Amino acid sequence: MGTTVTIIVPTFNERANVAELVARVGAALAGHEAEILFIDDSKDDTASEVKRVAADAPLPVRVIHRAENTGGLGGAVALGLAEAAADICVVMDGDLQHPPELIPALVERFEQGDADVVAASRYVGGGDSRGLGTAVRFGVSRAATWLTKAMFPRRLARSTDPMTGFFLVDRRRFDLAQLRPRGFKILLEILARSDVRIAEVPMEFSERRNGTSKASLRQGATFAAHLTRLRFGKMSLFALIGAVGAVVNLTIMWALTAMGMDYIWAAIIGAAATIVGNFVLQERFVFADMRQDARGTWARFGASVTFNGVEAALRIPIMALMVETWHISSVLATGLSLIVAFFARFLFHSLFVYAPRRGRGRTVSDAPTVSELKPDTAAQRIIKAIDAEVMRPGEL
Repeated sequence: MGTTVTIIVPTFNERANVAELVARVGAALAGHEAEILFIDDSKDDTASEVKRVAADAPLPVRVIHRAENTGGLGGAVALGLAEAAADICVVMDGDLQHPPELIPALVERFEQGDADVVAASRYVGGGDSRGLGTAVRFGVSRAATWLTKAMFPRRLARSTDPMTGFFLVDRRRFDLAQLRPRGFKILLEILARSDVRIAEVPMEFSERRNGTSKASLRQGATFAAHLTRLRFGKMSLFALIGAVGAVVNLTIMWALTAMGMDYIWAAIIGAAATIVGNFVLQERFVFADMRQDARGTWARFGASVTFNGVEAALRIPIMALMVETWHISSVLATGLSLIVAFFARFLFHSLFVYAPRRGRGRTVSDAPTVSELKPDTAAQRIIKAIDAEVMRPGEL
């Protein structure tokens, strides 16, 4: 094995496992160029234990202790990938459920040259997931895997275990800055955001030796939210804020009409209140990464309010027409009209309000190709815009 490797081990209160992990990794990589990099979020003295063990370790051992647990385990791995001495990195847990003896197999598979990521899979032929413990945990794991593969049928077509935390990755093959890690599933993040080639080797998932599992209902909720962000990008966050705004809008309208106000005036007041609130939330949670290159805050606010005002001025008469013609409730008519307006709002904000200022949007490396110089039809531009904006990474 001639490949230089950094072994990245994110830890949280894993002091009891450090010495054995270092010894087993050292034995597995005897005679090879490698290092172990611990990224520690512990509340105990795990970092001190790593330093103690490093003094007599068979290979170089480093530890970075994070004062803030930014991004959870995924954030720790992202930091490890950035700080690793080698471009070829193996990520593994610190609880000894990932057998260090499998590292040479990961590297040997990578050296065949047809993969950018090599994952240790519990579900490929020869793999074993008994280390999960209970039947409930096994069922949850399999269900999450099936759901994930169903949401990313193309990029996960060759992956049987996108949820594994034991894998090798060539960090040169993807843009680390594009990752938005949240919670446990950093491999899923890499596979979903990058067009990388993946191969697998079977893994026997061991039982936990010390400590307790970090899995919880909160982590499950974090995973579900992150999966939604990965699949639907900014549009999912825009939709979430729009849904909150719609609820507020409808609540205001219901309250005012219940007090005897005409539903037209109630709709106008509800729209005005939510237009401002939606802008503030979109600035913070949806388009924060685009603000630096866009126009100033007040210019963005003016464009957003103007568009939403015009949209509301068009939408409210249509809503009134539905009430008078179809004889449906005003609240239902308002809800239907808000759904129809959603896509127009998203595209306008993505492509106009937060568009890069002239000269800021394209670099030399992004110069247009000959095919790009041919003008697209209006329909083609809309389709390309939707595809690009929907898949932009999103933040919560």
